[in-house]
Amino acid sequence: MILIGVIVLTQGLQLKPHGFDIGIAIGIFVVYLFMFFRMAIPERSHLIEYSVLAVFIFEALSERRQNGRGLKFTASAAIVMTSLIGIFDESIQIFLPNRVFDPQDMLFNILAATMAVLSVSGLRWVILWRNRNRQQR
Repeated sequence: MILIGVIVLTQGLQLKPHGFDIGIAIGIFVVYLFMFFRMAIPERSHLIEYSVLAVFIFEALSERRQNGRGLKFTASAAIVMTSLIGIFDESIQIFLPNRVFDPQDMLFNILAATMAVLSVSGLRWVILWRNRNRQQR
């Protein structure tokens, strides 16, 4: 979790954020922090793993879209793809003797994917909005 936070921080600083951007990022961080500490340890790992996976998928789809070969609704597609991977991963555990199938874990995977993609999309929107307003001045 700390490593992910460091990566997000260093990547975010490359965008040269300003006050409003930083405020939104801190708000997202606080929501993640509250969720992290309110969850049990196994669910924490789902939050981290599927958030990272969702962001990777979202960024890959966004890059494809920028190059003219992507899907129209990248955020929705990233959430659906990550959720399907989480459902598949949990479904495999039915057949493994040392693992436990838990439908609640599927919900945590979907929640983590949704939170991550909405957070990245929101931050991206705020930065674009700020840049547009700055250019109009």
